[in-house]
Amino acid sequence: MNTPNTPHAPNTPSTSHTSHTPSALPGRADAVVIGGGVIGTSAAYHLAEAGLDTVLLERGGLGGGASAHTAGMVRTYFPGNPVTGQRAVRSLEAYHDFARHTGASLGLRRLGFMALFTDEQQIAAFEAEQQAQQAAGVRVDLITARAAAELNPLISERAVLAAAWNPEAYHVDGLDIVRGYAAGARNHGARLFTHTPVTGIDDDNTVHTPQGSIKADSIVCTAGPWSGEVASMASVDLPLAPRVMEMLFTDVPPAPHPELPMTMHAASGLRIRSWKDRILLAMGAPKDGEAREDWLGRVAGHLGTVFPALDGIGLHRAWSGDFDASPDNTALIGEDPTRRFLYAAGFTGAGLCQAPAAGQRLRDLLTVK
Repeated sequence: MNTPNTPHAPNTPSTSHTSHTPSALPGRADAVVIGGGVIGTSAAYHLAEAGLDTVLLERGGLGGGASAHTAGMVRTYFPGNPVTGQRAVRSLEAYHDFARHTGASLGLRRLGFMALFTDEQQIAAFEAEQQAQQAAGVRVDLITARAAAELNPLISERAVLAAAWNPEAYHVDGLDIVRGYAAGARNHGARLFTHTPVTGIDDDNTVHTPQGSIKADSIVCTAGPWSGEVASMASVDLPLAPRVMEMLFTDVPPAPHPELPMTMHAASGLRIRSWKDRILLAMGAPKDGEAREDWLGRVAGHLGTVFPALDGIGLHRAWSGDFDASPDNTALIGEDPTRRFLYAAGFTGAGLCQAPAAGQRLRDLLTVK
């Protein structure tokens, strides 16, 4: 992950969390979790809570990858993907109950999430899947362009036909989730090793690191963009393709704005939200062979059309890096049929939204017969 040296970078970790790292790697464990982001710490917590002797190995500091560098939102509506929505609904329930289980408060702040529709086909697609979304527990409704502009005054009513409105979306600091799950995992006996990269995995599930080797009854791969690399060490094929994402800050807008819901332009994927006195936005990253200046021009064009008050505003890099992505943007959570190798990967930047449910699913795969 490439994070610029800027005081405004979202959720930049302030510590490598090495003070709680055990001194010696044990010889064996029931479960060895590889990766210490929000998915890995959730897995470690849920496995340890279920009574499994759990060890977590993280190549850097806890939460130092994608978990710390996100838009800081959890939401339940994922257009075209009610399966992810169902997992996000369960996860949001867990976040509301987070303090009771981990002792850590998340300070969730409701903002809401909107998807802006600019053609009739998008509206038809929304209506076709709305019942499936609601069956998954997702609260989402079709609202008018005027109602959308009332929720986000930066929106041009003339540029929008309608919008999907999901009130169940909240600001959260991803590092608070990581720290809470890490503390909870330790309280249940898990041992968490930072700055301990995995260098090899043998056929008998012996995991090698520069600090020694550990025999695992089960390996749990939650390594984010490196999950494919870790899986290949175990001769497991995960169909993952790391995807580059860049987030941008605007200059301070000329007029103050209220705190805005996260708002997505469905046609381009452009997403914006308030971030202190600025606007944080994302629209992927330059395509192969595309100059960054041309990509910034595309971003600015959509920004000025849909949110005219931001037309011509200065854009600056907040951070950039890799996310793990699956072919259909739905996370891969399961177990290899040939060995005790479990995985949770391919969250495409939405790991915060699904971490509790992912950890619960991994726990169930190991404990429910």
